[in-house]
Amino acid sequence: MFINITDKKEAENKGSSAMLVHYLEKENRIPKKQQQEFWFNALRSDISPFEVMSRIDGNVAKLGRNDPKFFLINISPSQKEIAFLMEKFGRDGAREKLKEFTARVMDEYAKNFKRAGISSQQDLLWFGKLEDFRYYTFTDREVKQGERKRGERKDGEQMHIQVIVSRKDATNRIKLSPQNTSRGKNIEHSKKMGQFDRLAFKQSGETVFDELFGFDRKLKDSLQFANVQKNGSLTERSEMAARSLEEDISVAFSSIHIEPEQQASLAEDTDLEISFLPLLDAFSIDISDDIDDEAILGRNRQRKRKARTNTR
Repeated sequence: MFINITDKKEAENKGSSAMLVHYLEKENRIPKKQQQEFWFNALRSDISPFEVMSRIDGNVAKLGRNDPKFFLINISPSQKEIAFLMEKFGRDGAREKLKEFTARVMDEYAKNFKRAGISSQQDLLWFGKLEDFRYYTFTDREVKQGERKRGERKDGEQMHIQVIVSRKDATNRIKLSPQNTSRGKNIEHSKKMGQFDRLAFKQSGETVFDELFGFDRKLKDSLQFANVQKNGSLTERSEMAARSLEEDISVAFSSIHIEPEQQASLAEDTDLEISFLPLLDAFSIDISDDIDDEAILGRNRQRKRKARTNTR
């Protein structure tokens, strides 16, 4: 699960949202597209781009010319997570479940500010847009190495959500900025703007997905693993890799099917081994004599070496 508050050029947020809304309508401009994809929030799924733009641009009370007016949040499940949703709910069902999940993510976004009066997505002004495709950019490794061209579609399932959320809350009175990452270090500033922990926000999205859909996330597919591999010390990376390997081995063994007859045979072998344990207490070997003999022989060898040395 990849969740990011983007700072891309397309998300230029100090003026009107018109340019960004137009950009996010790009899939609706694909020739011969059978069905238009509307914007959505927790209450509606038929919101027009004009309504999105007008409501975001109208929710900017007491914001200056150079103040951010809105933020763009990217919610991108992995191909493994998308496949899981499609297998469980079907393609159309997966799309609806991803929208439902988005509302839960925005709940976590609101809570992360730790601000009085901001406790859920209902306290925010936000709009989501589901997209089916991703395109290569100049920052992708494949483009840099000449394997792909900028603007080409990426392979595989690329379903994801883009969310525009207003800088001001739904009442147009409270300023909220995920760019304030003081985490309580600047208390007065945090009281005004709310404190925002981006890592905790990303982690909460992963946790919500797993709990909401019953997804069994492996350690190597987790944000914790990725964060340690990127930012951890050599020791931390080694320990995390060892934990992941241990988990893989455990999963591999758990997938091995053992017939009932084999299970019974293994149980008998185990019982037989246990039955011999009391005999081990009575059966022992005293090696003290051997130790004494070796000590004596060792001293004798030492005397002989000294004698040869003295006769030279």
